[in-house]
Amino acid sequence: MSAAPHLSVVIPVHDEEEIVEAACRELAASLSRRLWSFEVLLCENGSRDGTRAALARLSREDPRVRSLHFGEPNYGLALREGILAARGRLVVADEIDLCDVSFYDRALPLLESGAADMVVGSKRAPGSVDRRPAYRRAATFAHNTLLRATLGFQGTDTHGVKAFLRERIAPVAGRCQVEGDVFASELVLRATREDRRVVEIPVDLREKRPPSIGLVRRVPGVLVEVARLIWLLRVRSPARGPARGEAERP
Repeated sequence: MSAAPHLSVVIPVHDEEEIVEAACRELAASLSRRLWSFEVLLCENGSRDGTRAALARLSREDPRVRSLHFGEPNYGLALREGILAARGRLVVADEIDLCDVSFYDRALPLLESGAADMVVGSKRAPGSVDRRPAYRRAATFAHNTLLRATLGFQGTDTHGVKAFLRERIAPVAGRCQVEGDVFASELVLRATREDRRVVEIPVDLREKRPPSIGLVRRVPGVLVEVARLIWLLRVRSPARGPARGEAERP
């Protein structure tokens, strides 16, 4: 196996045949211009279109691109396993419809300087521009309000793109138990509870296409996952003393 890269980019993909090749090539070109050694780890989960074939083409074309495959559509499972398989000292957990390398430019120096263990690109932090439809912005607000009310979360977003130090955050990911969409929330909450330094920075959110799974279809599963997360963190392993979920902001 080749030497470990400096940066690993982990991206769950499900039924992304239409955009995955162009998005991945654009990302690799942007990272190459920055002279970083990197790998892009595409975590395919339960695709029914030509996504697997597209990933095979990408891997043949560029050895820095590799893929993992999971039989079921499960975002959280794919992201967790991708984080655990990442080899870079720095890791970015990204989305195939985003891949905004300007976030990397701002987040990675915070990690390398020791200012943060994890940087969350928050859609709701002051200075952010969220170009999604109003109903999706409202869903993000409702989700984070629920986390604040039930689990003491003091940040503004748990589902934004994330950059982190692998040695500090991968063990936390390995302890996460909720899968699906709420894995990202558990990762941030556990990181803050375990005294990792979590910093939020604003983002300018520009999606390449609408989400592949509609919001209405996702809501019931998300509510079940949030209920399980509350049980895990409040009942099974409650934080000692005052809540330690505050996300620090520079």
